[in-house]
Amino acid sequence: MKKDLFVAEAGGGSFRNGTRVAMPPRASLEGAALATGFPFRQHHRIDLYLTIFRAAFLRARSVRRAGSAALDLVYCAAGIFDGFFEFGLSPWDTAAGSLLITEAGGVVTDFDGGPSWRTRGNVLAGSPGTHEALLSMVRELGVTESRL
Repeated sequence: MKKDLFVAEAGGGSFRNGTRVAMPPRASLEGAALATGFPFRQHHRIDLYLTIFRAAFLRARSVRRAGSAALDLVYCAAGIFDGFFEFGLSPWDTAAGSLLITEAGGVVTDFDGGPSWRTRGNVLAGSPGTHEALLSMVRELGVTESRL
């Protein structure tokens, strides 16, 4: 619809319509625009998700849902969103967007700050400062990969 083309190559940067993109240098959740999706295939985790959502909602400027994790991640890489969180995603939801984010200077991890997001589908992503704030927030809430 918007006629955007996003391209990234490992070690080669992230681009939107031929123009290099970079994650904004946000240091916290204050003023951050976050994206998320709902764990619609994991009803048994709704209370845990709502705990995270509530904390993010109260700390950030806004929390939005575009309806596609892939699009949310791409928009993070382009600086439209500062961060993203969701669990239970599939590799096809995260593969392209995660490369775009890391090539734009961002960070993608699981809820423990590790690499299991690739296999488990539990994703925290964003600019380095926003990602660190999200990771700190979920730790304060006691959310770990073992609880997901």
